[in-house]
Amino acid sequence: MGSIQAISFVIFSCICLATANANGNSFQRKKSSFERKKQEMDCNMYQGKWVYDDSYPLYNSTDCPFIRKEFDCLKYGRPDHLYLKYRWQPTNCHLPRFNGEYFLKRFKGKKIMFIGDSLSLNIWQSLICMLHAAVPNSRIIKQGLNNNTISAVTFQDYKISVMLFHSLYLVDVDEERIGRVLKLNSMRNGDHWKNNDVLVFNTWLWWYRRGLKQQWDYVNDEGRITKDIDRMTAFRTALTTWAKWVDSDVDTNRTKVIFQGISPSHYNGTEWNEPGVRNCFKEMEPFNGSAAYPVGLPEAAYVVKDVISNIKKPVHLLDITALSQLRKDAHPSSYNAFKGMDCTHWCVAGLTDTWNQLLYAALLS
Repeated sequence: MGSIQAISFVIFSCICLATANANGNSFQRKKSSFERKKQEMDCNMYQGKWVYDDSYPLYNSTDCPFIRKEFDCLKYGRPDHLYLKYRWQPTNCHLPRFNGEYFLKRFKGKKIMFIGDSLSLNIWQSLICMLHAAVPNSRIIKQGLNNNTISAVTFQDYKISVMLFHSLYLVDVDEERIGRVLKLNSMRNGDHWKNNDVLVFNTWLWWYRRGLKQQWDYVNDEGRITKDIDRMTAFRTALTTWAKWVDSDVDTNRTKVIFQGISPSHYNGTEWNEPGVRNCFKEMEPFNGSAAYPVGLPEAAYVVKDVISNIKKPVHLLDITALSQLRKDAHPSSYNAFKGMDCTHWCVAGLTDTWNQLLYAALLS
């Protein structure tokens, strides 16, 4: 079989060469087209570098009426704007520039739902701003549903709803006689999710929270109730519950399933070769272009990839961890309404717009 392919390639090359002798530009056009297709096939959108681009940001955050005070860095006094000027450049291809009007037309009549914690809120707000910038005069309705568990923004002219379902762990937390019980093997909210057209899941931020920030008192794992559990084990078990639900309950012929990868924080300068730095406050540039982040990926990112690799149905990993690690400059830091040091979430406009560009590329593919 290999020899037949080799002979065919030689014949094809001779034909192209003969054509090129007749018309010098023809071969170049065919070669360029072939190279572009090969690049698209070889391209990993998540490998690349940050490059300065004066045409960014994609929209003016002061014109977006949907940004919450946690993420509205310019409104709350951030003086430097360089963090808005970086574009993600994949190594072997180009990330398509976001076209909000095309997005709205392409997904007309569809329901897109983000499910997760405040980092889902972060990317949801970014997408709404990107779409609003494309059609600023469109009729838009914002509403809270199910006691504000679900928030929805509907672009009425396109009949497209972009929703957020608040869920810290994806799996259930139930109030019982003994207290709040985190149920690692139960996910009843799936019935609210599965009939949408695009689902973008996220969880991680709350798994290691303790004390007053911990949202449960006991853990139920396969009927065994304990006061605590290894948190990474619990995270893997919950993700496996989610993965089984995707395989059993989601019609992926109708619904596109995305998992939003682990979002990094920047509170320890040792991680980016600045020992002694304790937060992201004075960071104004990405880490060293395309260099590998010194500490590597967090363990949770490997757990996510492992669980997703075992799902039988198609699930796309929005693999934003490594490229976001480089963006120590893109957090709100103290430029938010609370003046607290936030190196966990991201300014809007900012890095989450790139997450949405990658989501856009994944959905269009």
